[in-house]
Amino acid sequence: MQRIPTIDITPLHDTAHVDYDQTVQKVMNACTEIGFLSITGTGISTETVQEMRSCVQAIFSIEEDVKWQQAITRENYRGFIPMGFFTPNDGSGNADKYEGYKLHYDVAEDASIRSDCALYGPNVWPPQVPDARDAILHYWSQLDRVADMLFGALEIGLGLATRQLRDAFRDPMTNMTLLHYPPQAPDEGGYGIHPHKDTDALTIISPDPVGGLEVQTRDGGWITPDCPPGGFIVNIGDMLELWSGGRLKSTPHRVVNRSGKERYSFPYFAVPRHDVVVEPLLPPLPGFDRPSVHCGHWSAEIWRTNWPDEAADNSTPELGTLSD
Repeated sequence: MQRIPTIDITPLHDTAHVDYDQTVQKVMNACTEIGFLSITGTGISTETVQEMRSCVQAIFSIEEDVKWQQAITRENYRGFIPMGFFTPNDGSGNADKYEGYKLHYDVAEDASIRSDCALYGPNVWPPQVPDARDAILHYWSQLDRVADMLFGALEIGLGLATRQLRDAFRDPMTNMTLLHYPPQAPDEGGYGIHPHKDTDALTIISPDPVGGLEVQTRDGGWITPDCPPGGFIVNIGDMLELWSGGRLKSTPHRVVNRSGKERYSFPYFAVPRHDVVVEPLLPPLPGFDRPSVHCGHWSAEIWRTNWPDEAADNSTPELGTLSD
């Protein structure tokens, strides 16, 4: 594919819909050929998206010194990510040109799952934006529903057992990163986010109208998704590529903001439960040979190696970073 298709997923809301199987095939074609698709018919209102976007803008408007007080720590990877803090996970290249705010699947301080995996916990909610928690969790719940429909469609498309994928997302490690990209000068090098493949299972994002997201085609070129107003961009991550034995494609992408405007983004990353081991559920395609991945360990390594003074080691899985 040299373009990213737009698919109306309205039929996926009901497995008895007359066009359900046809829509499953359209999703499969996109996920096996380019790994990206634009979707409409999600049932998520424009008001919900705009409320989320306004919330994100308000969070990044908080005073700089207050942001540092609410910044991520090594012990709790939740809260503000300072501008220019992260470099590619392999330690190469320049820092990415964004500031972020990290959120994870939200569990109570005394949740029993915290004794099983230290990566779980409550989020840091900025008191300066009192409506943030309700707005974000409402939006998050809507994307959980969309992700569930897409996983159900992929189960059918891949010939898997019912709920074979979806059951891995009970008490998931799903997370979101709120992002603010200042405009880059026309002659400024570097990236908002460097070329990479997502390390999750499935990513869903409401595209910012200013643009900036670029997707690599199989011949090495870069294209921009054409997503209609009210639609969402979806892409396959490394975990689904591994589950599918290489059939679904985790595709490189990057962000460059030369629009002259502030860019805001809030991608949703669907990640299975901490104890799930991702390995091919089907015979791998010829030439596809990747080791299994323990979700808790992989997540911990991704966040650990984001720190500038940390390095990957032999126990670190492939982390999605690509050479420029």
